Amino acid sequence: MAKCEICEKSQRTGHRISISRSQVSRRANRRWKPNLKKVKVIENGTVKSMYVCTRCLRSNKVTRAI
Repeated sequence: MAKCEICEKSQRTGHRISISRSQVSRRANRRWKPNLKKVKVIENGTVKSMYVCTRCLRSNKVTRAI
């Protein structure tokens, strides 16, 4: 589920950094997840349900079924 079926956007990993007295003191692992929505999409004349990120929805890369 954690991937957009249009642009293949998936989760990213990195560090959460706590800064004290202008020095990096600790690093903790964290994840950034994409903002996915489950929508009904018209694809090749058929209605399909898929997970699409909000960036693809906003830029009209898919046509939603009503």
